[in-house]
Amino acid sequence: MDRETVIKVENVCKTFALPHEKNASIKSTVVNFYKRNKTYEKQQVLQDISFEIKQGEFFGIVGRNGSGKSTLLKLLAGIYSPDSGSIRVDGKLTPFIELGVGFNPELTGRENVFLNGALLGFNRREMGAMYDDIVAFAELERFMDQKLKNYSSGMQVRLAFSIAIRVQSDILMLDEVLAVGDEAFQQKCIDVFEKYKAQKQTIVLVTHDMEIVRRFCSGAMLIHDGEIVAIGEPREVAQKYSKFNEEKIDNELEKENTENTKKESNISLKILTASDKQKSGYVTDEEFTVEVSWPKSTPKVSNVGVGIVKQSGEFVFGANTFNEEVKLRGKNKITYSVKLSLGPGKYYLMAGLFGDKQNQTIDYLNEGPQFIIRPKEDDVNQGLSRLKYKWTV
Repeated sequence: MDRETVIKVENVCKTFALPHEKNASIKSTVVNFYKRNKTYEKQQVLQDISFEIKQGEFFGIVGRNGSGKSTLLKLLAGIYSPDSGSIRVDGKLTPFIELGVGFNPELTGRENVFLNGALLGFNRREMGAMYDDIVAFAELERFMDQKLKNYSSGMQVRLAFSIAIRVQSDILMLDEVLAVGDEAFQQKCIDVFEKYKAQKQTIVLVTHDMEIVRRFCSGAMLIHDGEIVAIGEPREVAQKYSKFNEEKIDNELEKENTENTKKESNISLKILTASDKQKSGYVTDEEFTVEVSWPKSTPKVSNVGVGIVKQSGEFVFGANTFNEEVKLRGKNKITYSVKLSLGPGKYYLMAGLFGDKQNQTIDYLNEGPQFIIRPKEDDVNQGLSRLKYKWTV
């Protein structure tokens, strides 16, 4: 490796063998142990992984659950060995793959601080000098003499993270640090990241938080199904990862809309697109068109109404044809188009068929297809709607 490269991974592959025999009891364990023809299923976790991390780089690794991120960190830490390929690390590497590993629930918080410190290589005198700062950072002064088993998961992570950041190392590896903890603790983590970045500390971070990737990382990598899909500029990698998630959410929502078609109404609502393909994900201010149809046998339909409702139950907007020059007698279909000037969130449609007057309800669909609105990339506004405005000084 050149002098600036501190981690170099070349063509790394990792496979796990998953046994088909299940040991549900001591008897089955003994029987399966002496079986001659044991069967296994091979799971390819990582395939041909190659990348480099430079000294002082804040490198993010992202990907959906099960993509191989944590396995990769354990390979870098030397916990696992690759089936093929090579991993070279130049410098002292300290992994925090699971914060709190080594904690004893039967010991007090105070005792666990010294125990965990010993596991990280500190002697008792060094831990004693750092103890007050550790406790103050974790904000657990009143709880240090309680047994750890009485701590919440958030309290345990706060204590573990507070100990972990005392380690002086060339390379730090952090796995899902912000996954647990309240908003105040997460802000403390961010402050630590700010300090690491200013000090040019080499960091390898696995996270699902794309805002952290955009804000702190100087390089990033997206892993999907054990392979590198994208590597390079953090914003581009974060956008690609978000796209993966959006596609999964849209597919699940479309499936849900198909499976949960309400039978209480004869009204049919279909969200239209240019390609005539069903779509469930939209961006703020995108054009939205709905086709409302009903059986031809439905009597005396003179007017139609369509409403948009947030998943939390707030009625967002509704429109009807009562004040419009629309003649529906003898028809059984109409389209409704609207610009979705709404904030991000999950919504659903409702619709009604009416006679000549609004109190003449013929049919009503209380909960129709669902859809999601996502913010524009540069959208910094807040709230349920996106109203047109201007500033004047």
